[in-house]
Amino acid sequence: QLQLVESGGGLVQPGGSLRLSCVASGSSLNYRAVGWFRQAPGKQREAVSCMSSGGGHTNYADSVKDRFIISRDNAKNTVTLQMDSLRAEDTAVYYCAPVFEGDCERRFGWDSWGQGNQVTVSS
Repeated sequence: QLQLVESGGGLVQPGGSLRLSCVASGSSLNYRAVGWFRQAPGKQREAVSCMSSGGGHTNYADSVKDRFIISRDNAKNTVTLQMDSLRAEDTAVYYCAPVFEGDCERRFGWDSWGQGNQVTVSS
């Protein structure tokens, strides 16, 4: 059974950086497209970024383009999200999940969520 654990979040000042990691266990991520989602207080969960199963295609929400970079390391069964130039509006709980190939908005083949990881951007 696939389990995903997010880590790397924390408190950072505006303009700072964080690197989130999503580590899979119980199943390989090698043949899965994977996305990052976030949910801010009082808001719907939204897709942030995703990467194709082969790693050759990436997508980003307009709000994070040129600031966030998604990557994967299949040897470590891990997906990461490098977040630079963080803003207060990036504050949210971040989650990773398998997604439909080419569609960051649609989770695929997995009905669960991990615990998520809190990112707080504040001065």
